Amino acid sequence: MKVAALLATRATRAHRKAWTAVFAALTLTSLLLGAFGLTLVSAWSAHPRVERYAGADLVVAGDQTTRFSAASLGERETVSAGLTERVRIPRTALTVVRGVPGVRAAVADVEFLVGLAGSAATGSATASATGRPWEAARLAPYALRTGRAPQRADEVVVAGGGGPERGGADRVGQRLTLRVGGHDMAYTVVGVADGPRTTVWFTGAEARRLSGHPEALDAIGVVAESGTGAGELAGRVRKALDTAGVTDVGHRADGDPAAVRVLTGDDRGEAEFLAAAPARGELLAALSSVAGAVVLVSLLVVSSTIVQALRQRSHELGLLRAVGATPGQLRAAVGREVGRVAAWAALVGAAGAAPAYLGLRALLDARGALPTGLELTLLPPLWLTPLVTAAVTVLVAQVAALIGGARTATARPAEALRERAPGRGRGITGLVLLGVGASAAGTAALQRGAAAAAAAGAAAVTMVIACAVLGPWIAEGAMRLLGAPLRLFGPGGRLAAANCAASAHRLGAAITPIVLVTAFAGVQLSGGATLTHAGDAQARQVLRADLAVHADGGLPAGAVERIREVQGVRAATEIVPGTVLLARSQLGAPELERLPVFGVTPEGLTSTLDPGPRSGDLTRLRPGTVAVGADRADSLGVRPGSTVTLRFGDGQEARLRVVATYQRSIALGDFLLSRDDLLRHTSMPTASGAGRVLVATAPDADRKAVTNALARAVPGARVEPDPAPVRGEAAEQALAEVVSVAVVGAVGGFTVIAVLSTLALIATGRRPELRLLRLAGAGRGQLRRMLRLEAAATVVTGLVVGAAVASVPLLAFSMATTGTLPYLPPAQAAVIVSVVVATAAAGSLPPVWGTLRGRYPR
Repeated sequence: MKVAALLATRATRAHRKAWTAVFAALTLTSLLLGAFGLTLVSAWSAHPRVERYAGADLVVAGDQTTRFSAASLGERETVSAGLTERVRIPRTALTVVRGVPGVRAAVADVEFLVGLAGSAATGSATASATGRPWEAARLAPYALRTGRAPQRADEVVVAGGGGPERGGADRVGQRLTLRVGGHDMAYTVVGVADGPRTTVWFTGAEARRLSGHPEALDAIGVVAESGTGAGELAGRVRKALDTAGVTDVGHRADGDPAAVRVLTGDDRGEAEFLAAAPARGELLAALSSVAGAVVLVSLLVVSSTIVQALRQRSHELGLLRAVGATPGQLRAAVGREVGRVAAWAALVGAAGAAPAYLGLRALLDARGALPTGLELTLLPPLWLTPLVTAAVTVLVAQVAALIGGARTATARPAEALRERAPGRGRGITGLVLLGVGASAAGTAALQRGAAAAAAAGAAAVTMVIACAVLGPWIAEGAMRLLGAPLRLFGPGGRLAAANCAASAHRLGAAITPIVLVTAFAGVQLSGGATLTHAGDAQARQVLRADLAVHADGGLPAGAVERIREVQGVRAATEIVPGTVLLARSQLGAPELERLPVFGVTPEGLTSTLDPGPRSGDLTRLRPGTVAVGADRADSLGVRPGSTVTLRFGDGQEARLRVVATYQRSIALGDFLLSRDDLLRHTSMPTASGAGRVLVATAPDADRKAVTNALARAVPGARVEPDPAPVRGEAAEQALAEVVSVAVVGAVGGFTVIAVLSTLALIATGRRPELRLLRLAGAGRGQLRRMLRLEAAATVVTGLVVGAAVASVPLLAFSMATTGTLPYLPPAQAAVIVSVVVATAAAGSLPPVWGTLRGRYPR
């Protein structure tokens, strides 16, 4: 141990430059792992914000989780998914809760969509707001600023503050025209209260009538009597509800219990912000995937830099073996060197983890990747997470040192003084990994959606590792191919060709990180871009409408019928977005897949939309039926006349008869439903929904005249002359984009360090060679050209091999999901190439400038 410590101390001092690259790579590893670790633990401890129920001791609400069980490997396995639409509870629960000892007050709460206009005389366009019973205001609590509580059906209280967009709605005594359920009604403002500016409070009876479900409640806020603890009262309420047999409203699937929940503490926010809990699970999964990718990439990069640093010292290590140093002592010395460098690098990276975490939080917020109401919290002990990830960084470094130093430490003294050809075992391992990667790509070609993306990502990772293992052979083959073109550039080109052929194994270490960034960035960026590009193309093909009509507060009752009666209108179709969940067994394992869908009215559908019908009749779409995308129909084995079982956003299950299949499912989603079916399962439905009406005009109609006529036919609505394409967006798309940016940024940072360090170490080790060439008569210009051409050969080889590695899984993924070739935006491709070229140039030339200066070699 003393010998190893002495060797490590002397070597660290003598080879500071060689360990600089390792230090930089480990610092970046520690920083990224610390930042992602902080984000991960903050997501783990995240909870929905408590606003409306902050004054309630507990909240009774529906179960916002759906479950699906299936037999997997002989055992029963259950998966769950959060529901983003309101699961309601029966009104009878209110009576049960009020009868529980210790309950001082139990307040029913409902929420519904309100179109808030100016005065009836102004006819101004509507703005979206929410309606609630005034009794529920005490649960926040929201207090009156001025005026009084509503007492009659035509009286309301509005939130304070007012402003131009509210038309002075905070003035007591003002008359408002509100649109609820497709009907416009006049109300008098009798009070102004605290609270969100988009809230309007009604009397309890009026709120129940306007909600559209008078026998169901969104939630019950419970206030405990003095001296009664929330936990104790929650147990009593839970027991009372179970004894009374109270369950959620609606038909849930078999094996999916519909027990009413009793929420306390931070869990109360789950009854307010429905999308927060599902988004939390998606965020945890995405961040875990990113952290795993960072560990894998850092292991590859650190191993590469350690191998290159040790290769520069092969003669020194050979002499140490010759004078009696054992392999164990050399391994221990290298491990101590790496450990010292890693410890300092990990601490430096950990210090920067908190700012990086705050930057990642800002990026998530800026891109809308987090739903409203989800709070990422960090308790004081969790701020120590970077110290844990720093320890992981040191462990990664030790593993990399063990891998990188194994061959050098066990080499015989004579062998350490010369380059050794890669062994047969390494070649076999690389070929096996290539085969595994190709097999994973084949799996991606047979899957869809998230399964295809996961298989494509696994194929890319495996094939990149295979290329790292096969680096010397790849470099040798590439340099043979590039030898003839290089010789065309004169003496410098001939020198470059000869050197590339002689030291292909050395250049393989520089090619590997270029392959890494090209393949990883290509798969991450091109996967999402391919889906977006194909979806945008389909969305443009789907849309046949010339105009679109919509209103923020919902269209009035009968709006679609009035639109169809306007002169010059050929067809009108209402389209409403939503989500469903598909429960199925995938390779024997249960799976709940959340899918974006549309609800439509079938009348005139093919005149306003072109889904690309394949079979059946889309005009037969009615409540209880569904149209299925062609790819999804093939995977489910259904056709017109078959049945499909879906779960709506509120967890209720329905068996729907298939009436048609269609081709353009990337834009429209895998299922087209009846508008009425979808609206029955949304949180705040209106008579005409929250969607828009697509209008196709007659060929000879005056577009401007039709636009004006539509505005008159539907007061308060907006008419779009150029409708936006119809496109269903997955809920987690924004999160996936941020994750892609984070992964590409991390891989790019590692690649810059790896390419710079590897080429710099190679260039530094070639100084004696360059001096000898200058003494032999080579000019400085010839040597500079030689170095540039060598760097160019390295870059071209890395980019070509990386693109080839990426193309295999991308082709499988894109053909399986879109039926098109992979697509990468030219700007993103240019950035990848520019970063690689600039990094290669910076690593190849500056380290040897001193050797090439002056008339005589130095």
